[in-house]
Amino acid sequence: MREVELKGVVADPAALRARLLAAGAREVYRGSLLDARYDLPSRDLLAKDHVLRLRVYEDDAGRRAMLDWKGPTSYDTGYKVREEISTPCGDGLAMAEILARMGYVVIREIDREIEQFEVQGTTCRVERYPRMDVLLEIEGEPEAIEAVITLVGMTRAEFTSERLPEFVLRYEARTGERAALCRRELTGDYRYSTFDA
Repeated sequence: MREVELKGVVADPAALRARLLAAGAREVYRGSLLDARYDLPSRDLLAKDHVLRLRVYEDDAGRRAMLDWKGPTSYDTGYKVREEISTPCGDGLAMAEILARMGYVVIREIDREIEQFEVQGTTCRVERYPRMDVLLEIEGEPEAIEAVITLVGMTRAEFTSERLPEFVLRYEARTGERAALCRRELTGDYRYSTFDA
């Protein structure tokens, strides 16, 4: 599957939600989204710009997990584009154990609370990190992405194809405070590199 996306900082998440719902968006998930990015200790995947990720959705209904592979990032007329393959894997605990026994290690955790919507052929995800700006990620075909940007009352200039570390750097430069992409970083445990996100 081809993933095409843009991200932007959201100034007013409540107003964004109201605009999405008024435009007929369907909320498909609200809860925690926990990512563990894996690699070999030698960082072979990172060197090839490949991602091996165990993603866990957790809400009142329980836990469900997806194992994802993403190929190298490319950029096409201002959009971030990657090949992606995903498969469900129960609650993820057994898959985490399999990956560990195969020699993979977690090189980055990302924890956030999300609201995910489907609207006009796109998936829109509002992401709230432990300590960082709220982001809106829009995935879909370019024409649909552009239509949704207009629909939510934001400008095209507020969106970028940049990766998450670039948003972290801007947040830290603007606030003078260190961002926290996972819960353990709120306690000062910065074992993971931002640039592995």
